[in-house]
Formats: sequence, C-alpha cells, structure tokens
Amino acid sequence: MNRQILLKYFPRMTGEQTKQFDALGDLYVEWNAKINVISRKDINHLYEHHILHSLGIACFIRFTPETFVMDAGTGGGFPGIPLAILFPEVQFHLIDSTGKKIKVAQAIADETGLKNITTRHCRIEEEKRTFDFVVSRAVMSLPEMTGLVRKNIAKIHRNALPNGLICLKGGDVKKETARFGKNVIVSELNEYFNEEYFESKKIIYIPL
Repeated sequence: MNRQILLKYFPRMTGEQTKQFDALGDLYVEWNAKINVISRKDINHLYEHHILHSLGIACFIRFTPETFVMDAGTGGGFPGIPLAILFPEVQFHLIDSTGKKIKVAQAIADETGLKNITTRHCRIEEEKRTFDFVVSRAVMSLPEMTGLVRKNIAKIHRNALPNGLICLKGGDVKKETARFGKNVIVSELNEYFNEEYFESKKIIYIPL
C-alpha cells in the first residue's frame, strides 16, 4: 500500500490531509481484520483500488464549500471518507444498511479527526433529508438508484454542475445509461488516472 499514488494526482494536499490519508492505511488494515469491509486480497491495493478510485469524483467536480453530499451505500466509507479529507469544507453524510460497515466508517472518521462526516445505519429509502449530490460506488443499477435518491436531491444549486447523482462504476454501462439519454454524462477514469486498474472504470453523472 502506498499513498504516494495520491500525491501523484493531488500534489497540493495540505500537511493535515497527507497525515489523514497516511492514517487510512493502518486504520483499514486494523479494522478489516475485525470486520471484513474490503476483500482480504484487495486490502494491499487500498490506496489505488479504493482511495484513489473514490477521489476520481474530485477530478470530475470540485465541490464548493458548504455543499452537502450523501454517500449512499458507503460500506466501509467509500467514496465518502477520501472525499471528506480532500474537501474539508464540504459536509458528507454516509449511510449503509449494514450496521457493522457503518460502524467501521464512523470509527475511521473519528480516528482520522474528520469533523465533516456524519453516519447513519439505514436503507436509502429511510433517509429523507436533501443534499446537493448523492455519490455512490456501484451499489445498484442506475435506474434503481435514481428512483431511490431523487427525493434526496435539493432544489437549490450551488455548484458548477446541477445537483444530482454521481456514481463510480466499471465495465459496460450502456444499457444502464440508455434510458437517461442526453441527461447522463459518462466520464472515463483513465482520462484522469493512468494505472491499468482504471481502464474500465467510469464516473456517471445524472442531474436530478
């Protein structure tokens, strides 16, 4: 595991952010030994496959201060925790339907000193608050996800892009995106990151 890969793409991180990203390596190894939130074979690729992957969203949009973002189906805290480190003036609300996973996300947020994260153990259907954006990492199909989170998208816009859903997905997404027509933007992560892992990875944005 090597956090140098983060500095390759985000060289302007503050000392505090660098310390926080450094801490994630040991924290996830420690927590993963107790509660499996990352596959055992993948934990050695934490920085590339999980942290940098999450930060792909930051290459697509720079959230303005005081933006509110919900991470739906965060698992152990992805993409929410890496984004919260990179955007300390943005508020992130992480939810997951599996209690032990949200426990890990909350513990890591606390141990990293993140003050801009809240967590909740619930299903997406149960969260009624509104946010500027909902972010997610391959939790479910896009039609299903948009149906569930449309109620959570605020009406007032404060960013360069209209409020909506931003998903990280892999593989062929044509069938999923077809129904959204010209309203969907698909951005290839290999436009931002040159590691082989990102060859088939995408960011999908749907204004809601």
